[in-house]
Amino acid sequence: MKRSLVVQTTGALAAAALFLTASDASAVELGTPATEHPFRTAQNFALEIRVSPYYPQVDDDPKLNGAKPFENNFGNKARVLLSLELDWQTFRIPHLGTIGPGVGVGSVSMSRSVETVTGRTSGDETSLSIYPFWGVAVLRADVLWRDYGFPLVPYAKGGLGLGIWRASNSAGTARQDGVSGKGKSWGTNFALGVGFALDAIDKGASRNMDNATGINNTYVFLEAYWLTLDGIGQSKALHVGTSTWSMGLAFEF
Repeated sequence: MKRSLVVQTTGALAAAALFLTASDASAVELGTPATEHPFRTAQNFALEIRVSPYYPQVDDDPKLNGAKPFENNFGNKARVLLSLELDWQTFRIPHLGTIGPGVGVGSVSMSRSVETVTGRTSGDETSLSIYPFWGVAVLRADVLWRDYGFPLVPYAKGGLGLGIWRASNSAGTARQDGVSGKGKSWGTNFALGVGFALDAIDKGASRNMDNATGINNTYVFLEAYWLTLDGIGQSKALHVGTSTWSMGLAFEF
């Protein structure tokens, strides 16, 4: 249900952007030139520094028939995913915002000491490392901030994801029944979020930063995302995606 709502919302925002593009194609510009906002440099990219709780959906695989290998090995606590995303704000749609492609990469790992049959911890350790990648289309509706000075920027993202993972122990990559404990899982990525423009706190300092570094806007953001890495087109794939939230800092330049 949540995923359906995200798809519908993302689709609606994209449709609105396409409608505005089609209705006034001559007004859509490549990036945001410096002449559009005096005393500021041109704006073409956004960089996000992200942190989020991450709990892989390994045990949600219906083929496991209710078994919980991930929880049994690593517990039920979320780990921390650190990630970066770079968006190219390819086009600016007047009185709406920017639209363009974005790519991201992250890293999360978890480990736990292996217990013996007597319940004591052994010297061995099992671990799972996941490296999520994603490519998305990003619509940032900054009309409230640019046109009216209200410092909130809602946005939506949608696209594909890839999770590269590796299970290991003290001997290296784990193996079971001759199968290597590493692989990749394809999937999708949808997100809805909102950013708060820190520039609204001190516009003078923001302008000086832009002149000195080329950073047009700085945001703190909160985002809900659905990274469903359950193996598109794959008969056997480890479900290493998650449904969670992220927060961090974003810089437009």
